[in-house]
Amino acid sequence: MRSFASDNNSGVHPLIMDAIVKANIDHTVGYGDDIWTETAADKLKEVFGEKASPFFVFNGTGANSIALQAATRSFNSIVCTQTAHIYVDECGAPARMTGCALNAIPTPDGKLTPQLILPHLNNFGVCHHSQPQAVYISQTTELGTVYTIEEIKELAGLLHDYGMYLHMDGARLANACACLGCSMKELTVDAGVDILSFGGTKNGMMQGEAVISFRPELSEVIAFFRKQSAQLASKMRYLSAQFIPYLSDDLWLKNAQHANRQAAKLVHILEQYPQVTFTQKPETNQLFFTLPKAVAEALSAKYFFYYWNEKQSEIRLVTSWDTTDEDIEALIDTLNDILK
Repeated sequence: MRSFASDNNSGVHPLIMDAIVKANIDHTVGYGDDIWTETAADKLKEVFGEKASPFFVFNGTGANSIALQAATRSFNSIVCTQTAHIYVDECGAPARMTGCALNAIPTPDGKLTPQLILPHLNNFGVCHHSQPQAVYISQTTELGTVYTIEEIKELAGLLHDYGMYLHMDGARLANACACLGCSMKELTVDAGVDILSFGGTKNGMMQGEAVISFRPELSEVIAFFRKQSAQLASKMRYLSAQFIPYLSDDLWLKNAQHANRQAAKLVHILEQYPQVTFTQKPETNQLFFTLPKAVAEALSAKYFFYYWNEKQSEIRLVTSWDTTDEDIEALIDTLNDILK
């Protein structure tokens, strides 16, 4: 089955699968005291700089929950968008595990701005109110849009003036870098991000993420929150080994560039159909657009995809590191058959 439902649905890059197999030799010390985890941590420091303190975890929800636990206390609040993954798609796990209130702000494009955040930075020191302490952003956003380096710097500057932290969910950070033509370091720590959930599952890895702290006071507590959150892997090498090829020879970037290119090809074709209306600016590998309901239902009979807004017949298609030209041609052939 080939689909455009999600980059989570694609397979594992052969180089990463090979790294997992090669890690499956002999015995080694558990819980991260192994050569693969040490090497992967060194790789992450090469990419993000010496400030980076990485902690490997199983998945994105765990990474976000741990990062936000490190940055907050239960009487704090976390500012995010109404489309944020922690607000919509994680079953309340970050709120439950931090004890914090989530302050979700409506946005047209999934992006926060200082102007949107500023009205919510009040009641500091008043015990009747949750205290704003962290802002969560996704890069790319859940709507496929991208924060520029300058936009992140502006957010970070505002938050740091208030003694707050900026947490970035980097599940598709690679796609954002491919779009902007910048490094991951430039888009995170150099721009003022304090703590990062760094994932590769959507870009050719099998599983696993890294919580990367750029602040020593956060790094000091993450190991404990990771253990309490049931995210400490005993056989850590099978998670960490994947990051070694992923961060070598720009594999992360090549995969993301391919996914973005394939999305751009699909956009170019779909723009020619009067029945298609894009609802968000296509910037990376996530495409959001509306189709007549009957057309969308007919297309779903052959291709699995997610409705973003079923009432408006708005759907999301996602390309992956392994999306081929033949995949695109087959989708378009199906659409043409429906529209005959």
